[in-house]
Amino acid sequence: MTHSPNLILRDVHADDLSTVLGLNNTAGASILPMDGAQLDWFYRHADYFRVAEVSGHLAGFLIAVRDVTPHASSNFRWFREHCDAFVYIDRVVVGDLHRGHGLGRMFYSDVQSYAEVRSPNLACEVFLEPRDDVSLLFHGTFGFHEAGQQLMPESGRRASLLLKELCSYPFVRDTYAGRLPAVPWLAPRTLPAERPVRAAGQA
Repeated sequence: MTHSPNLILRDVHADDLSTVLGLNNTAGASILPMDGAQLDWFYRHADYFRVAEVSGHLAGFLIAVRDVTPHASSNFRWFREHCDAFVYIDRVVVGDLHRGHGLGRMFYSDVQSYAEVRSPNLACEVFLEPRDDVSLLFHGTFGFHEAGQQLMPESGRRASLLLKELCSYPFVRDTYAGRLPAVPWLAPRTLPAERPVRAAGQA
């Protein structure tokens, strides 16, 4: 768990899901809409699912999955076909009231810390229709480069598929061979037990 005087970055809880869904579906054209069933899948299966609290209010979230997770996204499948190993950022959302304060960069730094001890690549996409130059610039300054483009069959939108090579991974791989030290910041996310999870949009 990461702290600042008014900020907590932590794993998602079941009680956060309704707020997460609301943030996602009011985020605008740069984020694909999501229903309760999709959110429940992420809650149960995402390898990385963290939220930011600012002064007790949920301000944003980031969801990522590893290449071995059976994710249905066409962009994820593109990376499966073109990249041997990766951690895929499915979506990152910062609420309107908290934009412009560095939360996006904080999320990316945190997910990179998660990824670089587990995988050689961090993957994501940016929509090109409509073109999002702010997001393209953000990712470029964070070290991503375009690995390809595709027209997403589920939405008909063109996406730029981005990769960032994680230079720390070879050291971790060669030193620890998949057996990371048993310390809290390296612990994998604890997935919830198989029980119904009710979020907004679910019966």
